[in-house]
Amino acid sequence: MNKVIFLDRDGTINYDYGYVYEVDRFQIIPGAIEGMKILQDMGYRLIVVTNQSGIARGYYSEQSFMKINCWMLKELERFGIKIAKVYYCPHLPKAENKQYAIECNCRKPKIGLFQKAIREFNIDTSNSYAIGDNIRDLSICKSTDVKGILLANSDQVRQQENELVQSYENIQICKNLEDAARYIQKKNVK
Repeated sequence: MNKVIFLDRDGTINYDYGYVYEVDRFQIIPGAIEGMKILQDMGYRLIVVTNQSGIARGYYSEQSFMKINCWMLKELERFGIKIAKVYYCPHLPKAENKQYAIECNCRKPKIGLFQKAIREFNIDTSNSYAIGDNIRDLSICKSTDVKGILLANSDQVRQQENELVQSYENIQICKNLEDAARYIQKKNVK
């Protein structure tokens, strides 16, 4: 069985300016590369799980998403980081584009994409983590023993999210991906 880190993309790996689909607007957050390196060196496989409702909203096409996704994977590889797979949800129930206007089981906070990854990668959930900048990115932590780390880099966000975290038993708050990786590192050195 494999231990993995489920990573959100926008707001976790790169700055979230709202519907990031252009390479020139894709900026990696400080600490993200370092954090992914630490996690990878600890033997975790890295899997990205991301909502991409901008596709359903017509802001960009699935082809545009695939283009930036390929670019991101190559860019991360330049730093020695290997993403095992990127799972994405292009749906939005009330989208005008009927192709994507469906009530799916893959749009976070639903856990369909996580479940698919667990099956495909034979994941040991008890030794895995979900990391994201929104509580919905950690939805897998409610129904499994995957542990979660919420990235919150301001006191105001931390306070608001802290209230939501109360309904979870296995969530930690960290400031960025590097901070999260160091937290996991400490938990593993017992």
